[in-house]
Amino acid sequence: MGRSILIASGKGGVGKSTLAASLSQALARQGHKVCLLDMDIGLRGQDTFLGVESQIVYDSLDVLTGLCRLHDALIPIPGEENLSLLPCPQFSRAKDITPAQFRSLVDQVRALFAYVIIDAPAGIERGLRGILKASVDDCLLLCTPDDLCLRDAERVASLLQEKGLPRPRLIVNRLNDALIESGEMYNAKTCSETLDLPLLGEIPDDINVYRAQLKHLWLYDIDCPARYAIERIARRITGEAVPLPCIGKRRPWYIRMWDFMLEPRVKEVKHI
Repeated sequence: MGRSILIASGKGGVGKSTLAASLSQALARQGHKVCLLDMDIGLRGQDTFLGVESQIVYDSLDVLTGLCRLHDALIPIPGEENLSLLPCPQFSRAKDITPAQFRSLVDQVRALFAYVIIDAPAGIERGLRGILKASVDDCLLLCTPDDLCLRDAERVASLLQEKGLPRPRLIVNRLNDALIESGEMYNAKTCSETLDLPLLGEIPDDINVYRAQLKHLWLYDIDCPARYAIERIARRITGEAVPLPCIGKRRPWYIRMWDFMLEPRVKEVKHI
């Protein structure tokens, strides 16, 4: 049986789906057979991330209702010989799939792949709760370094552990060196200590992530800091000892001065 990895977040918009797609590609290019299981029912997006939206005929609900076999619903990703996508239904709701069906689906996929990356819906509502009874070997919790996201992440972490799932490992996204040095932003270590969760990885705030989406490119094919951060996370998942780069550590004075001169300043507008 393969290893199933749940990727969750306390709120939407923190980069969870981008991480799930890029992490799946990273593991596939390391030679592992990987299936990306999109479970954001009704709001699927991994088909667009991976450029196969026009190839979908069947989805996970069709497999569970017996309309097709699992092999018929799996979509091989062009250019990625080790990566497949199992899309979720676009016009259904989470209640259409029971927790028992979730477990059956994950078990079927685990039998065929070395890694199953489960892109869970954000938050703690029914969509996530239905997945929590599936066979999950590892939980990754993604957050950004702000108070609101940390509070939501804490709630999700508590829910995962209440349901008997493995203790989540934390990934902190959109870290900015200059803001951390100035004390305006938490660093990844502070986020990890606040949530009392082990830190698996940190991803820098990288404009190339958005550029890749605008150009319909895979982030993992772009030479940028975010791509290499995700690659390091993938290597840690497979058991390799890869040190954390510590985003926000003290940089040379001339780089800090350059950033200070070029960065826009926050200006408060007061209404009279």
